[in-house]
Formats: sequence, C-alpha cells, structure tokens
Amino acid sequence: MTETSYPNWDAVYRDNVTWVYRLMYAKVGNRPDAEDLTAELFMTALRPMRVSATVPEVRTYLRRTARTVLASYWRHRMGREVTTIDEDVPEAPEREVDAAAPGRVRGLLDALPDNYRRILELRFLQAMSIRDAAGQMGISVANAKVLQHRALRLAAQNDAEGTP
Repeated sequence: MTETSYPNWDAVYRDNVTWVYRLMYAKVGNRPDAEDLTAELFMTALRPMRVSATVPEVRTYLRRTARTVLASYWRHRMGREVTTIDEDVPEAPEREVDAAAPGRVRGLLDALPDNYRRILELRFLQAMSIRDAAGQMGISVANAKVLQHRALRLAAQNDAEGTP
C-alpha cells in the first residue's frame, strides 16, 4: 500500500476490516450481526469503489457505506434508522476475564427448558443466525425469535434471583 492509494482490493480489505468490524460491533452489540454487517459492507462497497481511490477517499466511502448498511439493518430489525456514525472508531475494550463465567453460563442454560436452552446454544455459543438456528431446530424464524426472547428473559430472571 502506498501513501496515496491501495495496490489492490485485498489491501483495501485488510487495512480497513478491523475498524469496520469494531464500528459495527459498537452499533449492534453482538458478534454474529457485526460480522454479517461487516461482510455486507465490503460486498456493497467494493463493487462501485475504485481501487485507484486514495486511502482517505476509501475510508470516507466505507464510512458512508457503513451508515447505509446500518440504517438498513436497524430499519429492518427495529423499525428505526440509526444513521449517525461517530468519527472515532471505538478501540477494543480491555476486559477482565471472569473464570467462573463459563460455569455460571452452563448453570443458567441447564436451568432452562430444552427448547430455550437449544436456541441460546445455537445463537450465542455456536454463533448461528436466527434463520440457521430455526432451521436446525425445525421451527419457523418467527418462532425462533420468540423462543430466543423468552429464553433470554427467563435466564436473566434466573440470574437475578440467583437460580442456577
């Protein structure tokens, strides 16, 4: 990569994928959706973008495309658009590792009914999309969404009450 432009599409991707993913994760708050949105952004942006564009032009174009991709995501997901993107891309947060967390999560999952436990394992432990999880369970996407919502609510309630 030169100071003014990228040598090829692979260089565009490699130089920008980390900040794009962090931006998407900061906006949606979960890894599967952030990964999907990052892939969607690059698929959308790379077709019309000129490889001869300067590095600042590429980053500006990716930021504008991110705004469009996020607006579409939130419009379909929640019925509202989120189209503002801060200029600062968030850094990866420093996290403390809780050694008891895996056991606590397993206890919370084990306390759930089978179908609730299964949807959460597929969605969050195996990082499946809601559509793939529904297919795996042999249920509709709408049913999978309801199961996930109820399972998360019950798990949170059990956690708040100290139930394993």
